[in-house]
Amino acid sequence: MSVKEDIRTQIIRELKHAKFPIDTPEKLLGSFPDGGQTTCRSGDIVLTVQDASKIIKPNDFPFKSSQEVAKVIVDRAGL
Repeated sequence: MSVKEDIRTQIIRELKHAKFPIDTPEKLLGSFPDGGQTTCRSGDIVLTVQDASKIIKPNDFPFKSSQEVAKVIVDRAGL
């Protein structure tokens, strides 16, 4: 599994209990089990939700699914 796919899968798994749609950055952070401290790891890559939230733009909201959140983060993080 590639780093990109591994991180994507972890984000989706961490959001398994989230209630969608999510319409604000605060609600998105609160949807992760450890908030902004939730961490995804793959090989040498470490990505915290707090860091990932910096690449999400206001016009990305509302998010309708965990897959959508994961796609935006992974694509913009340049993994």
